[in-house]
Amino acid sequence: MIDTERLQRLLDRIDGRSYPAYRDLKGRWRLGEVTVVVEHVQGDPFAAPSRLSVEVDVGLGEHAEDPDAAEATEDFLLRRFAAGLRSSRRGSGKSGQLRCYRPGPEICERSAVRLHVDGRVQVRFAAGLPARGRRVLGREARGLLMDDVVHAALGLRLDAAAQQALAAHIASVQRQRALRRQLADHGLVAFVENGSRLPRSSGITQAPLDDAVPFTSPESLAVTLPVPGGEAVGLGIRQGVTLIVGGGFHGKSTVLQALARGHLDHVPGDGREGVVSLPDTVKIRAEDGRSVASVDISAFLRDLPGGRSTAPFHTDDASGSTSQAAALVEAMEAGARLLLLDEDTSATNLLVRDARMRALIPREREPITPLVERVRQLAEAGTSTLMVVGGVGDWLAVADTVIAMTDFVPSDVTAAAHEVAGEAAQPPDALPTPLPRVVRTLGREAGKIRARDTRSVRFGDDDVDLIAVEQVLDASHAWTLGHALRFLFEELVDGERALPAVLDALDAIVDDEGVEALSPFSSPSGDLIRPRRHEVAAALNRLRSLRIAR
Repeated sequence: MIDTERLQRLLDRIDGRSYPAYRDLKGRWRLGEVTVVVEHVQGDPFAAPSRLSVEVDVGLGEHAEDPDAAEATEDFLLRRFAAGLRSSRRGSGKSGQLRCYRPGPEICERSAVRLHVDGRVQVRFAAGLPARGRRVLGREARGLLMDDVVHAALGLRLDAAAQQALAAHIASVQRQRALRRQLADHGLVAFVENGSRLPRSSGITQAPLDDAVPFTSPESLAVTLPVPGGEAVGLGIRQGVTLIVGGGFHGKSTVLQALARGHLDHVPGDGREGVVSLPDTVKIRAEDGRSVASVDISAFLRDLPGGRSTAPFHTDDASGSTSQAAALVEAMEAGARLLLLDEDTSATNLLVRDARMRALIPREREPITPLVERVRQLAEAGTSTLMVVGGVGDWLAVADTVIAMTDFVPSDVTAAAHEVAGEAAQPPDALPTPLPRVVRTLGREAGKIRARDTRSVRFGDDDVDLIAVEQVLDASHAWTLGHALRFLFEELVDGERALPAVLDALDAIVDDEGVEALSPFSSPSGDLIRPRRHEVAAALNRLRSLRIAR
């Protein structure tokens, strides 16, 4: 049944009434070929906007049966809906506001859009229902719902040109995933295809730099990987220890930043579609002042003054070295297989002790075992390391591969590096096995969860500092992490399972039910992003109220 006339009569009836009259809109409204679902109505025009969704048959059901094609199609349709969603002020407060999740260049699972096998697509968004003061503006609401929303929904029906663009979008995702799935079989942890454009146009945007130097692999490190419709040639970064060296501003950190997002697919034209890394790639840095909850960092620090134990280690105010040591152990606990580090954001005394310092301060008086002495052990245990190095030359002796960047062009300098490296630093003992950690329940409600950017998320009474968790994409990602923590404590943490088992359980639920399982509302929010276990673990480990069962 078409509900156009019924909706118009309702809006005419409540026009001029107090704002709560909008609650009569809740439910499904068939407006021609588009169904608008009003799931939640805001309390007043100054409150958080109402939650709505639209459904329309787009005839793309065949893509829903292939997970790769489905995710690519959902991403394409979400970008198209966002571009067609017109928003204009229609009264007080948030009146007239139309908002849906607007993706960056990354492609990932989101609750904002779902494609069904019957060809329907559902898009979730937010709307500020129009009012003057706290009185309903029925005519403006009609224009918002029956014109603007329907217009954006009908734009999801693709003409021939859009069909071609969708096909290219799907093919790009399938190609990127084909590359990523081959990495381990070829002994690789990452791959950068020749012709990639890695530099961004500025520090505040993810848009590619127009005149960026195309990436070209040195011939000695080039690998060829088969992809649908052909093959890809580029730099293969092998398992083990890899260094990226070179002068300042020559592109070292640019490569590292691209690899830090290489576990995600990117849209065509981003320039990084040919940059892939293992799904369990984690970027690590020092983080003065963070809390550390019962992390066994004895592999890197032991025998602290005063007899203080580091197995496990607790602090509410970590130093640079203790914070980075904890981050290393936490990443491996969550299953990291490639660690990314930059000397510029690391604690130097955790990275290395040069010969003169070793001569001045003997080992028995230095509690820190630097990473350079452990990194080969980590590689043998299955965790590779890629580090940007500018001044700690002792690392040259432990590297399997050394890549030099000059004017954004890489070259293989492994042989030359080994000639000048000298003797490799040796570990003092076998790599300790960290003590398992069991998360205790919070013992209280998580409370409200808020995030305004990637820097922190408010979790009840705690501000979880995410500034050092550089793989968080945006505010919606941070907000999702807050709700992942809430879900952990409400559903999975039982005081008995170790943290990796809790993360496994979370992954299994989201695999089965979708990211909507993390929604705090009875009807799913459109702002959820599929969280990786690594960012969930990082947020959990930075929760100052976190308590670990002994």
